[in-house]
Amino acid sequence: MNNPLLEKFDTPFESAPFSKIKNENYKPAFIKAIEEAKAEIEAITQNPESPTFSNTIEAMELSGEKLGRISSIFFNLNSAETNDEIQQIAQEVSPLLSEFGNDVRLNQDLFERIKTVYNQKDAFDLTEEQTYLLEKKYKGFSRNGANLNEEDKNKLREIDKQLAMLSLQFGQNVLAETNAYELIITNENDLKGLPQYAIDQAKADAEQKNHEGWLITLQAPSYIPFMQYADNRELREKLFRANGVKAYQDNEYNNEENVKNIVKLRHERAKILGYKTHADYVLEERMAKTPVTVLDFLHDLLTKAKPFAEKEIKELADFAKITDRIEILQRWDHAYYAEKLKQKKFSLSDEELKPYFQLDNVVQGAFVVATKLYGITFKETDYIDKYNDDVTTYEVLDQDNNFLSLLYTDFFPRAGKRPGAWMTSFREASNVNGHNKRPQVSIVCNFTKPTKDTPSLLTFQEVTTLFHEFGHALHGMLPNTTYESLSGTNVYWDFVELPSQFYENFCYEPEALKLFAKHYQTGKIIPQELIEKVRASSSFMEGYQTVRQLSFGLLDMAYHGNDLIEIEDLQAFEKETFKQTELYPEVDKTMMSTSFSHIFQGGYSSGYYSYKWAEVLDADAFSFFQETGIFNKDTANKFYKLLASGGTIEPMKLYEEFRGHQPTSAALLKRAGLV
Repeated sequence: MNNPLLEKFDTPFESAPFSKIKNENYKPAFIKAIEEAKAEIEAITQNPESPTFSNTIEAMELSGEKLGRISSIFFNLNSAETNDEIQQIAQEVSPLLSEFGNDVRLNQDLFERIKTVYNQKDAFDLTEEQTYLLEKKYKGFSRNGANLNEEDKNKLREIDKQLAMLSLQFGQNVLAETNAYELIITNENDLKGLPQYAIDQAKADAEQKNHEGWLITLQAPSYIPFMQYADNRELREKLFRANGVKAYQDNEYNNEENVKNIVKLRHERAKILGYKTHADYVLEERMAKTPVTVLDFLHDLLTKAKPFAEKEIKELADFAKITDRIEILQRWDHAYYAEKLKQKKFSLSDEELKPYFQLDNVVQGAFVVATKLYGITFKETDYIDKYNDDVTTYEVLDQDNNFLSLLYTDFFPRAGKRPGAWMTSFREASNVNGHNKRPQVSIVCNFTKPTKDTPSLLTFQEVTTLFHEFGHALHGMLPNTTYESLSGTNVYWDFVELPSQFYENFCYEPEALKLFAKHYQTGKIIPQELIEKVRASSSFMEGYQTVRQLSFGLLDMAYHGNDLIEIEDLQAFEKETFKQTELYPEVDKTMMSTSFSHIFQGGYSSGYYSYKWAEVLDADAFSFFQETGIFNKDTANKFYKLLASGGTIEPMKLYEEFRGHQPTSAALLKRAGLV
């Protein structure tokens, strides 16, 4: 049987032939590609010539290309278009991939060749990028057990295999719990307060599932509007508690043991490798460098933000008491009364803004801003194979009309798609020996679907989410680098959020908003008065939001930055950690950790702080644009160089080249109103 995953992709830009790929193709393709990758590594180790950069480091960089491509396709679909069969395949192939990764990292012959090149690097006349790649390869081996004895290498192999499986299971459980919950409403009075779009969506969701009435789910486009607008406090509490027990119920999807085991195994792994904690291991390859630096950073911001947060919550509690005689403000009240207070203070609501943010216009807005900054353009295509009809594809061209990248966009929720929003890639950029491979990048979100009568209209928060992911996408689409492992978003984790968070800033700028914020019915540009309200309200509840974000970073560090192996009571551990950031009464029998996918499924373990770290960078960076003009070409060209450099230069050096100095928190504190 022909396997399209193992053949050369005879498609435009060698894009993935999704329509030809069947589920039964994946596992055989993985097995064959692993065999080929092993043979490529063996050819390097068996090379009779003396080790050089070309025959060892560059040869390693080029090895496993087919395996990498298959993995990108499969695991991206496991997030965006999964089903029971794909999840089962993921369970079967993840240990194979983990084992292969360890076979490479723990290959002593290979490490000896790398070490030889590393020790003689001055003799090879390397470019700055080649030097950086050599150091990355050497560290990748030394940090992952190449110097261990055989017994410890075998322990490491087993731990990595278990971690791969546990992480997969964690994510599958969260998805299953998200999809399983249904709040069916049959009394129309229970919909009071909800905007019409949310009612229409709830009706459409109910019809799709053959239910009478209206259906509210834990998917963000359903959950968030209900918590924000529904007058029925009892139902808000019910929905909040349902969200708070995801993967924390007495059923097959409970993640408590998975969390405990992941934390324990990560800690054991770090110890074997000679590090005090998992955080010490991770942060060695981050801008922050040490857990002490991260904790100092988080606590410093907490000290500055918490007084503002406490003042905000007191104001909100007083408002709720006057408005509805609420004696004790609870967590399920926050979004509801915050929305009402925002309307009162700024005469601004999401409902007033949404007509100006039709999804198609916002997408075009993200494109136009990029065109004005960097001269790149986007051409929608109808000849690129797609994995779902909801996906749209674009050719991305530079200012001279040269092809830069493919872009896939996938914006609506469905059963086989995990919640949230993310950027990813089906292929990354490289340009070795004249073979210029351009990237294939994807943005995946979960926005409200269009109905029969209304197009998809975004809340302002969703607008910033789209711009955020598009900022990541630009980082992935614009590389001017030689090696794949140093291109695009392959940078330090606490640097990777800079381009995305930087791009969000344009959503608050009148000069940018007027390019795309047009009323979907009248075509009128968003009034200046509304723009001023958006800007004035941009720091509303910022103290609360900052403390909330810091609480997640502190929880991450509590799990990974302490010298602990056993956690007996997960809820007690979480409760104790959150004590310093609590602004509301505790909600019993709920937990965040069991659905904290960022750190237990994604790559953010010991790295959740990076969102706030990057906010310091992005506020400082954007202040430069505000000083020179938000579309100033010279400033934009400097930032383009930062994006195009990927991971070829130390991040702080790259940032200083752009900005002229190291970042300070002054711009962030000013923007957030925390001064």
